[in-house]
Amino acid sequence: MKLPEEYEEQPKMSASAIYMIIGVSLFVVAILVIVLVSNSMENSSGKSAQKPALGGTGGKPAVTVSGNSSGSMGAVADKKLTPEDFDFWDMYPEEKKEAPKESEPSKREEVTEDPSTDGKHTLITYTDGKEEWVLISPYLPKNEYDFTKLVCQSNLMKYYEDGKKISYVGTDVSKYQDYVDFGKLKKAGVEFVMIRVGSRGYGSGQLMLDDYFADNLKRATDAGLNVGVYFYSQAVSEAEAVEEANTVLANVKDHKISYPVAFDMETVQNDTARIDGLSREQRTKIAKSFLDTVKNAGYKPMIYGNKEWLIKNIDLSKLTAYDVWLSQPGDVPDYPYKFSMWQYSSTAAIDGIAGYANLNISFIDYSEK
Repeated sequence: MKLPEEYEEQPKMSASAIYMIIGVSLFVVAILVIVLVSNSMENSSGKSAQKPALGGTGGKPAVTVSGNSSGSMGAVADKKLTPEDFDFWDMYPEEKKEAPKESEPSKREEVTEDPSTDGKHTLITYTDGKEEWVLISPYLPKNEYDFTKLVCQSNLMKYYEDGKKISYVGTDVSKYQDYVDFGKLKKAGVEFVMIRVGSRGYGSGQLMLDDYFADNLKRATDAGLNVGVYFYSQAVSEAEAVEEANTVLANVKDHKISYPVAFDMETVQNDTARIDGLSREQRTKIAKSFLDTVKNAGYKPMIYGNKEWLIKNIDLSKLTAYDVWLSQPGDVPDYPYKFSMWQYSSTAAIDGIAGYANLNISFIDYSEK
């Protein structure tokens, strides 16, 4: 093929000039390659110091660099890169989060105490049959009787220490026992008697003397028995409690009363009573008003009640100045607090009382106080 004339007329470049251009180009390329390889090796060494040899977290493949140490083109050719190599967050190791530990149970959870054996609770059985374990107050005085020293002989409970009887046998009576032969009672071993003075109607609120009170008081005294009295209260105010106490005092003032004057407030079974709406605080104040009035008149005040009444229905911490007459039928009482008289039976048989008799034991000889 023939070249155009104008091309043929241009001056031709010498061979030495061409070689010079090629040499310069190769030199520039070599410089660029050396810079790139140097930077690549620096980055690779930095990453290998930060990341695990087997790919780090999550099992990622490691960057592999081979070739000679001079950083030749072979090093670039042998370098295997993955997308993860450009994730600079992998330079910082992940913090291993430990699974949350299950909370250790507290000592109270580890050891569930049995209230029947822990010595800190006492069982209350309510009139409807329900039961409740109640915490024993550490602040109230406890009874210190050793009930292994109780001896029951012919239905009469006696308490001995060092072979000597230090208790006193008693009974309590009202019109519901009908006629009582106090002479026979004394011969049977009874030493004191608690006689009901009267009551307040649980519906009407009217004060009433017991139909047998005057006769019982006279004949018991004539039989040589020590005598105490009690009043069945349905007071709904402190003023009514004082009124009840004054009724008792007016009817015993001419008689020898050597045992306590007791305040008896109880829940009425199978009926609605005027005291049902009272709070624990109100019942406590009412009881205290009665007992204070008796004490101020020179007699020995006492509060009567069963375990439920004494623990749940009144506040004993406000009444520690007064003796307790506990009503708890059975062989051994489990009432935890201090008491001085115990009604242990309401279905006993004894000579001198027809039908069921209420029997008591007193741990104090009130006639000597």
